[in-house]
Amino acid sequence: MAAAQGKVELEVEHRGIVTICLMIATLMQALDSTIANVALPYMQGSLSASYDEITWVLTSYVVMAAIMTGPVGWLAARFGRKNLFIVCLVGFTMTSMLCGVAGSLTQMVLYRLAQGAFGAALVPLSQSTMLDIYPAEQRGSAMSIWGMGVMVGPILGPTLGGYLTAQFDWRYVFFVNLPFGVAAVLGLMFFMPSDKSHGVRKFDWTGFAALSIGLAALQFGLDRGEEFDWFSAASITAAFIIAALGIYMFVVHMVLARNTFLARELFEDRNFVASLITMFSVGIVLLAASALLPPYIETLSGYPVASAGLLMAPRGIGTLLAMQVMGRLTNRVDPRLLMLCGYVLLGLALYMQEGWTPDESEAYMILTITIQGAGLGAVFVPLQVVAYYTMRPALRTQGAALLSLVRNVGSAIGISITGALLQHMAQAEHAVLAGQITPFNRTLQIGGTVSQMLDPTKPAGAALLNSLIDTQAQIIAYIDDYKFMLLATVPAMACLLLMRKPPQATARLDPETVFEA
Repeated sequence: MAAAQGKVELEVEHRGIVTICLMIATLMQALDSTIANVALPYMQGSLSASYDEITWVLTSYVVMAAIMTGPVGWLAARFGRKNLFIVCLVGFTMTSMLCGVAGSLTQMVLYRLAQGAFGAALVPLSQSTMLDIYPAEQRGSAMSIWGMGVMVGPILGPTLGGYLTAQFDWRYVFFVNLPFGVAAVLGLMFFMPSDKSHGVRKFDWTGFAALSIGLAALQFGLDRGEEFDWFSAASITAAFIIAALGIYMFVVHMVLARNTFLARELFEDRNFVASLITMFSVGIVLLAASALLPPYIETLSGYPVASAGLLMAPRGIGTLLAMQVMGRLTNRVDPRLLMLCGYVLLGLALYMQEGWTPDESEAYMILTITIQGAGLGAVFVPLQVVAYYTMRPALRTQGAALLSLVRNVGSAIGISITGALLQHMAQAEHAVLAGQITPFNRTLQIGGTVSQMLDPTKPAGAALLNSLIDTQAQIIAYIDDYKFMLLATVPAMACLLLMRKPPQATARLDPETVFEA
């Protein structure tokens, strides 16, 4: 058996079945963070909601998932990882069905809050279980398989959601979880062994309350900031002040208090702290880059929705291929070097996107998007190995929960900053370019058809000029966004110097042993 090659923390007789169930749970949670996006207009009509109100279908899930991610480690130690996993998976599946039959906006938001609460534990529990059931020399391959759900799920979510909504009904976006949830629950009930208790301290309600308030306020500010013009609105300013105070109080309490629900030992681990910063940067680029692509391809390049979806697909393909390669190389090559290669690929893709124009060829766009996906996948897999190399097994669930939380916060911040930067720079560049439209502009002085079409003194000419200026301003704004994401990767690359190198595994990796019983 593969387990004989090295020590495992949790002996599993049918490891392949457990792995498949863990992957189903991970994919379900990752998909549900984005699968409902394209169905919002259809939900809006069915639930009689305004545009502002229907967005709470997304934000309620994200906020509750962020809040409930923190105490996952304590809950797993208190009730047992297997028991918590099954309860959360059953709850997630049931609340998914309730979302599908919701008859009002109030019901939908309540069910999405419950779905987020149950779903928060699925990713960290699945990751910590994968780390425990595989020996050290196979964790690279295991993390590459597990990472497919985390990284590819949000990418495939809108595509799957759009297909289910178009072919059936928006309610099937939630109903699709039922067969997979039932299969995963049954598999875990019969084949996942119970884990040992690591001892439980009294729950830290003060720290949990401070972190929850801080995260909820931060998410509210990020979600509503652009709509209310950020700090010009008192509600957004107050939200960020509350977020800063809540997170500050949590940090102070964690440093000074005797009992905290996140072990201080986590933050004494140099590898793990460096991995948190790296994961934060991955989160910024992961969803922000994905969110910028559709409007660019559809609005500026003029591709139809179906073609835009096909153009974005190579990003997921690049991620999958890179994860498979990195899973095989992680135990043979220094993981820090592999992460550096991933950041180089990611930086190259973002640099290439800075030169995009609406007339860019499909081949070049596909190449760029594929390199970007490969860069993200190349960073993600070795990061999972380095993060837990020096961590005690008893802390892995807490560590996995914290890494998941940091990734989600990074994604929320990345989407908000890139969205706000895009809007602000588009307006600023529009004003700069419009300032060039004067009687002294030689382009407008030359006679002929062009100057007549662009005559700003005529309504048609003014409208055409404004459309051209707006397009150019948006192109420049997109370039600024890609520059920001490129700069966001620099601190993470510096963190590679802080990480300790894991010892090279002597056992040869065989991909088939990942699902070996």
